[in-house]
Amino acid sequence: MNNLSREEFLKLSAMGLAAIPLLGMKALEDANVAALNEGPKVHLFSKHLQFLDYDKMSRAAAELGFNGLDVTVRKGGHVAPENVDRDLPKVVQAMQSYGLTPELITTNITNALAPETENILQTASQLGFKNYRMGWLEYSEAHSIPESIEKFKVQFAALELLNKKLKLTGSYQNHAGLHVGAPIWDIYQIIKDRDPNYIATQYDIRHAVVEGGTSWALGLRLIQSHIKCIVIKDFKWGQEEGVWKPINVPLGEGMVDFSAYFKLLKKYHLNNIPMSLHCEYDLGGAEHGDKEISISKEAVFKRIKKDLEFLKNAWQRS
Repeated sequence: MNNLSREEFLKLSAMGLAAIPLLGMKALEDANVAALNEGPKVHLFSKHLQFLDYDKMSRAAAELGFNGLDVTVRKGGHVAPENVDRDLPKVVQAMQSYGLTPELITTNITNALAPETENILQTASQLGFKNYRMGWLEYSEAHSIPESIEKFKVQFAALELLNKKLKLTGSYQNHAGLHVGAPIWDIYQIIKDRDPNYIATQYDIRHAVVEGGTSWALGLRLIQSHIKCIVIKDFKWGQEEGVWKPINVPLGEGMVDFSAYFKLLKKYHLNNIPMSLHCEYDLGGAEHGDKEISISKEAVFKRIKKDLEFLKNAWQRS
């Protein structure tokens, strides 16, 4: 409208056309708002359904309202690494039969040269998966932390080359405790020079708040350009047998400020990356990936559904 003369604008107004540019801008703004509020696709961590076979697991996830499954491809997971060629295609077939999208897998991969690494990643890539979670690294007592970080940089550079070849993103999860990456700042040092399309981080807000307290938002700001998938879960501090520790709880019952967190995700334009929902409070053993559970599957589904509804509502409100 700024390019119209006053006379042209008056003529268009008389014809009822002057509002078209304004309507166009309004439609664009509405579309942007809708995209932000729609939220990311949510995948259920398949660890919590390891008491089900591939078909029943996929059906349950679809009926609960998930977009996909974050499939465990590791020892003790839904797919054993040595059977990935045989079993991961079966998982994908089951998922797709219920409209679920293969996007995420969880692995123990940390080294491009490990015997099973390339076979797992090549199989996942061929089946349409885009992102895999790596295993965790540990600091050696034999080396200083800066020395270890330099070693891990070289290790991840080799993984980057393999990931680029296979068109996959390897994402390292921040995890509370003594793992590499617990404080976020060391993950940044290791991956800051890597292409985030191939080496990234799986940002876990629960672990970030455990380690970062009220400064977690600084870690998020630091690493945000390398975040390619997100883990959602909650916790609170409490005592068990006289020992203070973080205790996992359903979403909204703990210390994670989801309103502030989701607002920052939108600010950093991280609203379209996949989320993996982890339900690690009491699920009768399903929280640990048990294949035999002590409560009914309906009770497990009800608790998972409640978390998913909280997540979606919190996103809309933020």
